Amino acid sequence: MWNHISGSIPKEIGSLSNLKILLLSGNNLTGPLPAELGYLPNLIILQVDYNNITGPLPKSFANLRSAKHFHLNNNSISGQIPSELSTLPQLLHFMLENNNLSGHLPEEFSQLPKLRILQLDNNNFVGTIPPSYSHMSGLVKLTLGNCGLQGPVPDLSSIKHLRYVDLSSNQLTGMIPTNRLSDNITAIILSNNLLTGPIPTNFSGLHLLQKLSLDKNKLNGSIPSSLWQNVILNGSARLLLDFENNLFTNITGSLDPPANVTIRLYGNPVCGGGNALNTAQFCGPSNGDVEPSGSSSNSTDSCPPQSCPTSEGYAYLSGSPVHCFCALPLEVLIRLRSPSFADFRPYIYGYKGSMTSFLELDQYQLVIDPYIWEQGHRLSMFLKFFPQANENDTHTFNSSEVQRLVNLIATYSVPFDDISGPYELFNFTFLGPYGSVFLQIPKSGMSKGALAGIILGSIACFFIVASTVAVVLIYCKKHKQSQPGVTKNRTSFKVPIKTGSVKDFSFEELEEATSGFSITTQVGQGGYGKVYKGVLANGTVVAIKRAHQGSLQSQTEFITEIEILSRLHHRNLVSLVGYCDEQGEQMLVYEYMPNGSLQDLLSGSKNSVSLTTRLHIALGSAKGVLYLHSEADPPIIHRDIKANNILLDNNLNPKVSDFGISRLVPITDDEGASAHISTNVRGTPGYLDPEYFLTHKLTEKSDVYSLGIVFLQLLTGMQPISHGRNIVREVSAACQSGMMLSMIDQSMGTYSSECIKKFMALALKCTHDKPQPRPTMLEAVRELENLITSLRDSETAPSDSDASGSGVSSGIGIAPRHVSSDNSPHDYAEFMGSNLISGVIPTIGPR
Repeated sequence: MWNHISGSIPKEIGSLSNLKILLLSGNNLTGPLPAELGYLPNLIILQVDYNNITGPLPKSFANLRSAKHFHLNNNSISGQIPSELSTLPQLLHFMLENNNLSGHLPEEFSQLPKLRILQLDNNNFVGTIPPSYSHMSGLVKLTLGNCGLQGPVPDLSSIKHLRYVDLSSNQLTGMIPTNRLSDNITAIILSNNLLTGPIPTNFSGLHLLQKLSLDKNKLNGSIPSSLWQNVILNGSARLLLDFENNLFTNITGSLDPPANVTIRLYGNPVCGGGNALNTAQFCGPSNGDVEPSGSSSNSTDSCPPQSCPTSEGYAYLSGSPVHCFCALPLEVLIRLRSPSFADFRPYIYGYKGSMTSFLELDQYQLVIDPYIWEQGHRLSMFLKFFPQANENDTHTFNSSEVQRLVNLIATYSVPFDDISGPYELFNFTFLGPYGSVFLQIPKSGMSKGALAGIILGSIACFFIVASTVAVVLIYCKKHKQSQPGVTKNRTSFKVPIKTGSVKDFSFEELEEATSGFSITTQVGQGGYGKVYKGVLANGTVVAIKRAHQGSLQSQTEFITEIEILSRLHHRNLVSLVGYCDEQGEQMLVYEYMPNGSLQDLLSGSKNSVSLTTRLHIALGSAKGVLYLHSEADPPIIHRDIKANNILLDNNLNPKVSDFGISRLVPITDDEGASAHISTNVRGTPGYLDPEYFLTHKLTEKSDVYSLGIVFLQLLTGMQPISHGRNIVREVSAACQSGMMLSMIDQSMGTYSSECIKKFMALALKCTHDKPQPRPTMLEAVRELENLITSLRDSETAPSDSDASGSGVSSGIGIAPRHVSSDNSPHDYAEFMGSNLISGVIPTIGPR
């Protein structure tokens, strides 16, 4: 899944009679679905979502008697849904939302005996919702939003297991059925239709209800207060009642909902004057309908930040029986593709309990931080599994524990799948010492995910090798068995590298520079390996990144990487000094940055960082990334811009790091469309482009988003995500309420409020949810130039428009650890002129 496979799906796949799982999600596949896929008698999962598939659904799919999951959403599939598919005896999930389907909904689908999820939003159907759908006795989730449907809302009261129904944005008319819905219902979404009449009393007393959306209709009469008075909400449960833009004139009973009930009345006559009820607090316009994202983590603010190396992936474990227990979690990204709830909070405890019980962990060892709702009602969860808290120095899992957890997580089945729906296991993140663990593939008990990977591998070979099916499968199997992995025992065969001024170091030279890679010289550790501070024989101080076994590349990959890195020269990029590729080692030698990272600067309690310095850091960082996008050859998308990857030299000149992996070279399609990378998650939660979760593609605008997060950090001093609080949401909410200046970092000193507002506007534009409204990196650079120029001009003349954070002068005003003695290390003149845009060193020309 999520590769660069293009072209059409070969019809020869239909001859793989034993095929059980076919996963081709997130590729560039085109053309129709081959009718031959209907000749796979053992196929259970057909997952071809997020492609460019066209043409109709083949009627031959009615032969897939073992099929349980049709996940074909987000394509361009057209035509009518074949009624023949109603004979599939095992079908559980039929998900074809976001296509071009047309015609009538098949009445015969009510005959599907095991159907749990019918998800067809955003298609082009005609006619009504078939009355026979009222008899889908096993249905759990029905979503038909924005489908062009007309007629009445069907009576769904006989569907006893129904949890989630969305019929919004159609042209449904008439009154809402009055029969009581299932007691399991969590969401009723009927907004943006043409419904009339009163709210039926059957909506009262639904104790699991989280969301009732009736907005944008023509409903009238009185709103019954029993909707909130008869609901018992325990713990973290919440209820949203959205009645906006209707014709309601009154409320029966009192308008005093509990604190965990939200009522929206905007756009109704009841909000007008002459009303005895106090409706004012419920009559303001809402900020849209966004499901609450968040975290299961509790506050660890009382723990000393300097005692836990967060830059290396460590974190304090909230809820730990050992106070301020700092440990390195094993991180896993999971996405629920179609959950049957509107708010995850009431289900967190049960989910954690089931998962930790299966993994034989204590419940406090699992933190979900964060969970994020995505477009299409999907829920991504970043699961962090911590070692058991202890008073000793054991703060990581050992290798056997990592292996055990990986095996179990890969075989885990989400409990109560009627609630959670289908899910995807995206990736594991192995930070620090976990990256050196050599994982063994289990010999038995193969999971769905592992099996899917094997099938996908076979299909990928099919696309790459134009041969017969039998030959392809035999070749793939034998090739994988015989191909050796990259290990530190590999043959050390030196290949000449065209590196210009980059030096080829011997192992002995770097060993001597680091006193035998002594732990006293280790200054960091990341996914690539350990980082050491070294002193070369000529006295040059360098940073040496030593790859651990799990990060070793093939020699061809390593050579390609060195050749690319050696061509990158920019004053805002960390320079490659040399490399080592011998004795089974792969090491990269960089210039040393004495002032650490931007993250260190912002979190240092003794540093007062002025607005001028922050703008300088923002501009330099943007210039470095702009060079990668537009003037590196080939161009590079960074993918992991964050405060920890922006380093500072003696004069606080920012230099972007961790950009030079040959795998990062972006791909442009045959039509010259914008470059992108389709990949597993490499970015850091909080900095990662939200669009990635929909497309699994990273573009230059993804880097713009990540840098925008850094801009917000420069303005506020906040972390991107902390205890469930997202920096973009927090800042946006403050700006909308006129409290923007309350978010500004108090250590900034005196600043120009006008400049702050413009910097904030740029940061929020960079962090827009959608890529199109974001500026290009060039536009961001020019805007920052203008800000610096205007700030310089304002400081040369008296002004009474300044705001003050702590009363510190608005000059450079900073005394960090290793700053040059020059009182003005950043003269404004160096920001001016054409060199400001690219910062190109003349020996490196544009492409």
